[in-house]
Amino acid sequence: MSTDLPARHDPGAFDLARDAAPGLPLTLVERWRASGRTAADARRLLGAHVTTGYSVVSDSAGLTRLSRSLGLLEVLALIDGPKRVLHAYGTGAGGRAVGVWAADNAQMFHPASTGAGTLLSALLRAQDEIGRTCRIRVGIGVHHGDYYDLDGGLYGPEADAIEHLAENHTEGGEIAVTAAVAERLPTGHGFVLRRKDGHDGRDGPLGAVYRVLDGPRAGDAAPPGGWYPIPYPAAFYEDLLRLDPQDAGAQDAGLAATLAEKHLRERTVVLVERGEAGTGNDASEVELLRSLDLSARMREIGLRLLPAEGAVEVKVAGPLAIYLFDDPGPAVPFALDLRAALAEAGMTCRIGLDSGPVLSGRTPDGGHDVAGAPVNQASKMAQDLAAPGLVCLSEAVAAHADLDGFALVRHAVSGVDLTFYQN
Repeated sequence: MSTDLPARHDPGAFDLARDAAPGLPLTLVERWRASGRTAADARRLLGAHVTTGYSVVSDSAGLTRLSRSLGLLEVLALIDGPKRVLHAYGTGAGGRAVGVWAADNAQMFHPASTGAGTLLSALLRAQDEIGRTCRIRVGIGVHHGDYYDLDGGLYGPEADAIEHLAENHTEGGEIAVTAAVAERLPTGHGFVLRRKDGHDGRDGPLGAVYRVLDGPRAGDAAPPGGWYPIPYPAAFYEDLLRLDPQDAGAQDAGLAATLAEKHLRERTVVLVERGEAGTGNDASEVELLRSLDLSARMREIGLRLLPAEGAVEVKVAGPLAIYLFDDPGPAVPFALDLRAALAEAGMTCRIGLDSGPVLSGRTPDGGHDVAGAPVNQASKMAQDLAAPGLVCLSEAVAAHADLDGFALVRHAVSGVDLTFYQN
């Protein structure tokens, strides 16, 4: 078994869409299917799940430069540091972790009873600590609003909007808060806010957005009550904590190689992105339940086609599904059959396959997750480069596949040349 790690990892390997999302709320989907599927039904079913409070979402910055010369485990150690700090200060301010903190994302929910000043003081202190102790920085987005709390995940237009803001419109060290947060600060609060360029609140559900430039800091955080919701097997995470993310020297490089030999395995990743089928004319509640229903149907079809041995469903989250195969041979016909079955069910998709060393296994909450360069390659092909309906094979997978009907294509992404086959 080869455990050699690529010399360079694109940060997209740690930045798949909706990384914090938990499993599908299948009970709710079944109730939606049994209903009349009207707007009134959607409001009734989702009404019991409305929660009001603060969604705090973070995304890393500066990972590109640091990840170019580091292996997978060293990158995972890098992104672990900010998540531990955010969890400590977030739980110290009365928040709870949302979903599973896969890749480089983290999300907390704070109840409406939390003072806006208390929350911002904790986040400013957390940013100070991340800047002092971590080699990467994070951008943070904060919104106070109404969400649907479904099996531990936050859904709805406001939940999607603050995730988009944090992931695409914040910089390292930044805290961006919406008007709904700013207006909850008490008189004489002492925070320095400045309107964020390009976010005047005319479009979308968030309203105006402000940068928090300064303000009072919270005291030291008490150690959190346990780990943040890690996306790794517990045994691996205990080993990961042995790596010093501040030191990329020879000693840690040797330890990383030892841990890679212990925990990484050659596998084939099949990544599927389902096309959204919303009309744009339905109420947001109907669109949400229809999207969850489609994801559940995709999951059912995938499990029906998955081989009984040598393959496992990793997760289905939103429009994304990931499967893991011991060998690349059976993965290709599975991908082609899945595309055909989804099309028959009225769903378009695009699929990417790549092989290589990955970290995978059961997470402490009973779920399953995977990390590694093959996830990135499959994502790049399917999510970034493929048109709807295409199946894309990396050269590593193509070497074990019947390429009848596949064509060789070349693309340059972020200065990196990618060569693969698509059907």
